[in-house]
Amino acid sequence: MSKLLTRLRLVLTVLLTLATLLCPAQLALRFSDGLDPIQKRDFLQVAIRNGPITFYAGGHGPTGFEYELLRRFAQSLGVSLAVDDKARITSVYDDVRDGNADMGAAALTLDLERPGIRYSEPILTLQPMVVYRRGLPPVRTLDDLVGLRIGAIADSGTAAALRAQQQNLPGLGWREADGVTIADLLEMVERDDLDAAVVYTHQFQLNRLFFPNVERGFPLGKPLNLSWAFAADRPIDLLSAANDFLETQRRNGALDELVGRYFGHDDYLEYVGARLFIRDVDNRLPRFVPYFKKAARETGFDWRLLAALGFQESHWKAGAESPTGVRGLMMLTRPTAKEIGIDDRLDPSQSIDGGARYLLQVKQRLADEIPEPDRTWMALAAYNVGLGHLFDAQEIVRLRGGNPERWADVREALPLLQQREWYSRVRYGYARGGEPVIYVRNVRRYYEILKYVNRSQQQFNQLSERALEGEERPPFEVIAPLL
Repeated sequence: MSKLLTRLRLVLTVLLTLATLLCPAQLALRFSDGLDPIQKRDFLQVAIRNGPITFYAGGHGPTGFEYELLRRFAQSLGVSLAVDDKARITSVYDDVRDGNADMGAAALTLDLERPGIRYSEPILTLQPMVVYRRGLPPVRTLDDLVGLRIGAIADSGTAAALRAQQQNLPGLGWREADGVTIADLLEMVERDDLDAAVVYTHQFQLNRLFFPNVERGFPLGKPLNLSWAFAADRPIDLLSAANDFLETQRRNGALDELVGRYFGHDDYLEYVGARLFIRDVDNRLPRFVPYFKKAARETGFDWRLLAALGFQESHWKAGAESPTGVRGLMMLTRPTAKEIGIDDRLDPSQSIDGGARYLLQVKQRLADEIPEPDRTWMALAAYNVGLGHLFDAQEIVRLRGGNPERWADVREALPLLQQREWYSRVRYGYARGGEPVIYVRNVRRYYEILKYVNRSQQQFNQLSERALEGEERPPFEVIAPLL
């Protein structure tokens, strides 16, 4: 009995000592119900990292697969979501362990050997994949990697996949960095700083359009599980709530729908074929022409430019909806619709009117010194990526000694917003800056096609017949110069 009392006194002494060392807030977090502090402060704090899978600022606000899932999780707890963007994966783990974040999300893969961390149930399967620079001999097997300059992100599952292969191929070598993004890696391969890199298939799928000289290689090792990270020394209430939430999302199909929205269609920015565009010009566009012409009269834009913008946004589908909740033919956000007085985003007349007025509003906020047509192209880019990111691209142009009033210079700077070297130096940070470049190029091509249709409907009909008979070349390669 005396030994038992001695042990109890020792435990009590340790607890009292901790009480003198830890602040009340830390004690509340560590020794009370794990959800109470979150609900009292009314927000869920998440350490996160910029990236195409996780989180980035889109043209219509924060977005990303994990960000959307986290937002839904916070809603299920009855609180808002607060994210703290970290430059390195190690910083995400450190914040979780040190109590600076309730949980971590950064395309993290299950690592049972990492100290001080518990993981949620698997959310998504990630397959490490080798990519390499076009022009090299095909990289199809592990042996093909020997002698190549290979890159990976430190503390990630892709680096772990390389280490696992060293057992089979001792001569395998690579470089790791913890302050780079996926876009940084692919850019290094593109510009010959690396021969190859290991990324996840989802990451390459979301970035491949912006790095045409990077080729798909082969899957490396076994698939890994994307999970959320929690501190191992905290109550498991939050982890349990996350697992319950994920199971519900999986069971009701919401998780599969979200995966499909973000990763199921990687060709949404590529040029549509002749058959699709011609079909939609014939079958969908006529219904909306009066609305485009009315909006053009009120805003001063060419109605065909507005129609081209509408096709790029929704393929002229009045009921279109994006993963981030933008809706309608011109894909307006709820706040934007409210700001410009649109009641029903799914009404095509209102959507086209609202989209045209919003484009004009963006255009009017650009510097007066920017001439046409550069001013219009920049307004279109801002319609896609957001005005803040466009201003950041202009700042990058200044830093590089270019002319921020020329679209050609801004067009070169926008993709640099994917590289930490550049986006860390501007106000709004990371953006998928290659998207607005392709976006504007597409709109300009569709615009040229529609102008051509007006000039020679007969020739266009003949072109349609050839395309419908199986000609694969898109019409803009025949009738318009490359832009």
